[in-house]
Amino acid sequence: MVFKLYYWDGIPGRGEFVRLALEEAGADYVDVARQPGGTGAMLTLMKDARDAAAPFAPPFLVDGERLISHVANILFYLGPRLGLAPEDEGLRYVANGLQLTITDCVAEVHDTHHPIGVSLYYEEQKPEASKRAANFLSERLPKYLGYFERVLTQNPKGPAHSVGGQMSYVDLSLFQVVEGLRYAFPHAMRSNEEQVPALVALHDAVAARPRILSYLGSDRRLPFNESCIFRRYPELDLPS
Repeated sequence: MVFKLYYWDGIPGRGEFVRLALEEAGADYVDVARQPGGTGAMLTLMKDARDAAAPFAPPFLVDGERLISHVANILFYLGPRLGLAPEDEGLRYVANGLQLTITDCVAEVHDTHHPIGVSLYYEEQKPEASKRAANFLSERLPKYLGYFERVLTQNPKGPAHSVGGQMSYVDLSLFQVVEGLRYAFPHAMRSNEEQVPALVALHDAVAARPRILSYLGSDRRLPFNESCIFRRYPELDLPS
């Protein structure tokens, strides 16, 4: 069975967290919106869906007759099927909780450049974005990074992974968080990374994994850009 991933073409965005899991597992999948007519097909599916599974927004995944929306929910579904979730059921809920915290972090990153409304351009809310970004970098960024560092260092199986003793989708998502933050806030990240050596080591270990390394060098890996969640606006990037 080929997984079908639906997300906006041209941006890594939230869809990238799902792509990383699919790529690490070597799964067969189609990035639907990147195919001819794919965006139209995605919008039609969203419009025509009539049951409780109807997605509010991308990303969503179709696996046969199942449609699963929201990143954390998709990864909770995919993790056991791709060998990227703990075997222990209790730890699977721990992993899901961590992924939901990553979701919160990503939402706060988005709000640094769109603090008032998603329908407004960044240029229409620059003063508010400046205040929001300053607060995020001084208070929230160190708190999130410190939390993920603590999760790693307190893992009974060792700091190489966030949950249990093997690679999980949470590790892949933490890699993407570090990558995105380095793109959006390079100065602030340089000020913080010395305090989170385990998180940096995890990032580097994920980047070196054969399938991820191959994916990062391929045209399937979309670059960060200023239409994405992680955006580089130098005026917002101050050392925290």
